[in-house]
Amino acid sequence: MAKLPNVLSIDDLSLAELCAARIDGELMPIGDGWAPVDEPDLPSLRAAAVALRAPRALVVERRSAAWVHGALDAPPMLAQFCVSRTARVALVSVPRVVVREVAIEPDEIIEFPFARCTNVVRTGFDLLREHAEDDGEVESIVTALCRADAKLAARLRRRFDEAIRMPHRSLALDRLDHVDARLVEFDPTEFDRARPAAVSRR
Repeated sequence: MAKLPNVLSIDDLSLAELCAARIDGELMPIGDGWAPVDEPDLPSLRAAAVALRAPRALVVERRSAAWVHGALDAPPMLAQFCVSRTARVALVSVPRVVVREVAIEPDEIIEFPFARCTNVVRTGFDLLREHAEDDGEVESIVTALCRADAKLAARLRRRFDEAIRMPHRSLALDRLDHVDARLVEFDPTEFDRARPAAVSRR
């Protein structure tokens, strides 16, 4: 008998079986799926839960990726995915799923057993540049990402420094300045150790 994946859906067991297992304390809900109660709440588990909504060729990104990396308490209602502009992937039309084509490098993608997700740097990079998002919400999410990785803020600043010409760069850098200020409030000494020298925005 084939081994079941670590996140189950109605493709694996009937809804009645899944609900019964939950009532019996064997399964817990996670995103749109169910996982064994003793399964560690790791990024790989969360990514697999998001990926239930779309083909594996797609990459979990932005707010969905932020949840995977632990920066949000719950996954967003609309699952966000991207696909490389060079990939040959058919158009996807699935309820509660947003897919966009982007320029992305292989080393910006984490390959989990049952899903693909942008790494933490690319996740922060995308969120900071998303002009349609609320500034405060973006800054809060990126701050949470940076609190889990003391060097992330510096890595994000270098990422923007290396890409001079891009849409919404100034917006992203203003938001990153606010993230820096929030990090100082949490732990000034640790942030100062990770912060790089100031760079020009020109």
